[in-house]
Amino acid sequence: MLETFTYETFSERLNETFVIRLDDGSPLETRLAQVNLGSEESARGRDRMPFALLFLGPPRPILPQRIYRMENEAMGAFELFLVPVGPGQYEAVFN
Repeated sequence: MLETFTYETFSERLNETFVIRLDDGSPLETRLAQVNLGSEESARGRDRMPFALLFLGPPRPILPQRIYRMENEAMGAFELFLVPVGPGQYEAVFN
């Protein structure tokens, strides 16, 4: 599924809620705050244009870097590698 995701997939979901499922199954609500497109130079030799996502959530708990189950009403459930970049801020990068 991840291989089919593109910049357009997520730019249509900007400001929507994405739920991160924690280990105990409890939900942590985040909002897709940014969808940033990579440069033409970074796309050379790739099947898709690189892009990055920024999700904003509550400042606590601070989740560690790892793969999480994400859920969005329009997209359904999928797994995504998230990296904390600030309190309540998580980034996912697609190359």
